[in-house]
Formats: sequence, C-alpha cells, structure tokens
Amino acid sequence: MLDPWQDSDETGTVFRDVILLALAGFIFVTVLLLPHLNPPGKRAEGAIEPPGNVIMEAKWPDEMRTDVDLWVQAPGDIPVGYSNKGGLIFNLLRDDLGSQGDPTGINFETSFSRGVPPGEYTVNVHLFRNLESVYPVEVRVVARVKSEKDGGARPIASTTVQLDREGQEVTAFRFRLDERGELVADSIHAVFKPLRSAKAN
Repeated sequence: MLDPWQDSDETGTVFRDVILLALAGFIFVTVLLLPHLNPPGKRAEGAIEPPGNVIMEAKWPDEMRTDVDLWVQAPGDIPVGYSNKGGLIFNLLRDDLGSQGDPTGINFETSFSRGVPPGEYTVNVHLFRNLESVYPVEVRVVARVKSEKDGGARPIASTTVQLDREGQEVTAFRFRLDERGELVADSIHAVFKPLRSAKAN
C-alpha cells in the first residue's frame, strides 16, 4: 500500500533544496559585488598632493614612570618640545609623562613636520623626571622622511642614547636634508646643540 505522505515529503525536500540553493547563490553574488559597491575615489585632476613629512620618534622602556621629552628643531624654526608643542614646521603629537596615569603603559613621543624644508634638523632627548630611579634610561630615537616615490616614511637615522640623570639633555643626531627631501651625504652627527634652553618664551 502506498503511503500518502511519502509524495508530499519528497516535494517538501525538493522545495527546501531549491530555496537553499537560491539563497546560497544570492549570498555568493552579494559577496562578489561588495568590493564594487563603494569603489575608492579617484584623485581629482590637478589636486594637490599632501606635503611630505619628517617624523621624529623617541621610545623608552614601557611601564616605567619616567618622563623623557623629545625636542626637535627644523631649519630656521624654533625648538619644539613639551613646553612649546608647535612651531612653523614641527608639532609635538603628545607629551608622554611615563606610565603613571597612562592607560597604555607605552612610553613614546612623536613630532611631525609640515613639509620638508631643506637644511639642518636637530633631535634631542631630555630626562625630565625619573620616578623609577633606575639608570641609565635607554631611549631609541628614529628619524623618518616621507618618500614621494612610494608614499611611505623611510628611516634615515636611528640611534639609542643613554640618559644618566634627571635634567640631562642629549643630542641624538643632527642631519641635513636637501631640496628634494634627501639626506645629504655624511651630514649625520651628534654634536650637542641645546634645544630646551633655546625655546621661545
């Protein structure tokens, strides 16, 4: 004897299969179209490229309650640091006071320039306060210049300096850039040049 429910069950299975295949096809087409829904905009003809940047970075051991200050000076400009956070060329992004009161615990300061004027750049670090009383404090200092060729910032100078006492200011390096933002050969040196005492009042 034939089961009257068998035929309707087979019909229901076929219906569910067709619906699931249609849904899978819709999802597949949607995934393929997603990258094309909002394509990246094209730069308008004649648009001005953003100016190149010189980036100075100072990093010292994380989780230390040690306040190290980055001081920088661009050609023909005033020194920029914690008490003078902006000049014509450079701006200090943030004055990091060490891990105390810092939610990240990362000890890091950065200065960015607007443009790449030719001439000599100076990068100093200054040990403002060391609540850890652990010496020396090693500070990694890196200078980067944005490349017009690939748009990335390439390192042009880096060093590690040691600070042995509070109030000490050390020149990490000085270097010269030409009109194209290229490092002038043999221009890197670390002859001390005070920046903190030379700031504008």
